[in-house]
Amino acid sequence: MKVAVLGECMVELSQQAEEQFKLGFGGDTLNTAVYLCRCDGQADYFTVLGDDLYSKGMLEAWQNEGVNVEHVKIKKGQLPGLYIINNDDAGERYFNYWRQNSPVRSMLTDFPEVLEELQEYEVIFLSGITLSLFPQDDLIALFNCLTQYRKKGGLVVFDNNYRPRNWMSVDTAIDVFSKMMSLTDIALISFDDEKSLYGQHSVDECIDRWAEAGVNEVVVKNGHHGCHLFKDNQRFFHPLKSILSPVDTTAAGDSFNGAYLAAKLQGKSVDDCISAGQRCASTVIMHKGAIIDKEIALTSGGL
Repeated sequence: MKVAVLGECMVELSQQAEEQFKLGFGGDTLNTAVYLCRCDGQADYFTVLGDDLYSKGMLEAWQNEGVNVEHVKIKKGQLPGLYIINNDDAGERYFNYWRQNSPVRSMLTDFPEVLEELQEYEVIFLSGITLSLFPQDDLIALFNCLTQYRKKGGLVVFDNNYRPRNWMSVDTAIDVFSKMMSLTDIALISFDDEKSLYGQHSVDECIDRWAEAGVNEVVVKNGHHGCHLFKDNQRFFHPLKSILSPVDTTAAGDSFNGAYLAAKLQGKSVDDCISAGQRCASTVIMHKGAIIDKEIALTSGGL
């Protein structure tokens, strides 16, 4: 079963040492697609790139990862976005973005056929960052698409990734997220991002908000505090087996998502899906950059 993954990928510069950076690529949904494929899942990526050297390099790199790119659109004369990752001594990451003119922002206007192409899949994955890219009219078109998609039995998976700088205001973000929550079947969310958006509150209050919106399966990723699960009106807690000192937390949640979805689509139990996500993330955070070297086994360094 293939997953349609919708979002933005950018050129990445990740800090290796003082004044030294490694060139790569990344973006929250693309990271998930890559780790989904590395964990023996299948992903088709939906985005828009330019016709420049870096865009061509990204397409080649994604194909080498096993990510299907037949739905990637190309906009002539455009360049992809760029971001730089800096890390503090604890491995926490800080970003600087140059994405204002990223071609994916007008994807649904320039390539409206994307909404029809998405209907062909059994699972669609997108994130809060994906939602922040689109103007109001395109968001309405996307939400209408997801409404029809779910009526036909499609499964929508959403990661809440909230970046304040991407939104006009907190109220705008909350309004869009509220609409998205009502269209979500599986929520793979970061508790830190929930607190950034809604203020300080408990994990139970967080789960209540998503459950009341009709979401049947909610995974709350809470860093070294472990994961909370809500499914079929029951709540469970999955602690980490050990606490690591991360080198770079950039794609911790994204890699968790990829491994979780891969395990789920292989028919594994929710407990096994969470364990797979935790194992994958535990490996990724011990290396620099969003996409770690392919030679590194994702089952190593278990939690």
